[in-house]
Amino acid sequence: MTGQWNWFTSGIALGVVFLLAVWLVKPIGVSTQFVIFDGIVWNAVSDDLITTSPNAKSGYASTNAYLNKSGGKYAKNVARPLNYSFIFVLSMILGAFLSAGTGGPHPTAADRIAPKVWRSRFGKGGTTRYVVSFVGGVVTLFGVRLAGGCMSGHTMSGIMQTSISGYLFAIGVFLTAIPLAILLYGRR
Repeated sequence: MTGQWNWFTSGIALGVVFLLAVWLVKPIGVSTQFVIFDGIVWNAVSDDLITTSPNAKSGYASTNAYLNKSGGKYAKNVARPLNYSFIFVLSMILGAFLSAGTGGPHPTAADRIAPKVWRSRFGKGGTTRYVVSFVGGVVTLFGVRLAGGCMSGHTMSGIMQTSISGYLFAIGVFLTAIPLAILLYGRR
């Protein structure tokens, strides 16, 4: 082993982290923070997106219906982004840098462009892989936001809390991902 945990140790560690998060703060989920980040950028160039409102449950209101829902909860997160969820997303980015700098995985130059399984099927060029990855990310983000959450929120946090929507979402993910992987990479 080259400094990496095996799948079993990683799974146990992930389960403990999710359990602690639910117990101490709240379930883990991150896709809403993309909306919050968009709102922060939008609010920086617009004077009327977020306003204080004594009538709103959160104390904030928005001209955007999505940010204004739940008593202005998301509007408050845009106005005051230093909260658990936003810090959690920034910490994931920091964690990746720390992992890389402290002996985490070190892919080869070729693997940085495209993993071996991609290269063996589609060639060495990275442009197609980047486009496919970007489109896949956009489709996934659209789907999970349409479902009212995200991959981590629905699958890991949702299943851990025995949420029916979490199980249904996970089933949908695997019913889509497995045939797509076979289509892209073959049965090997």
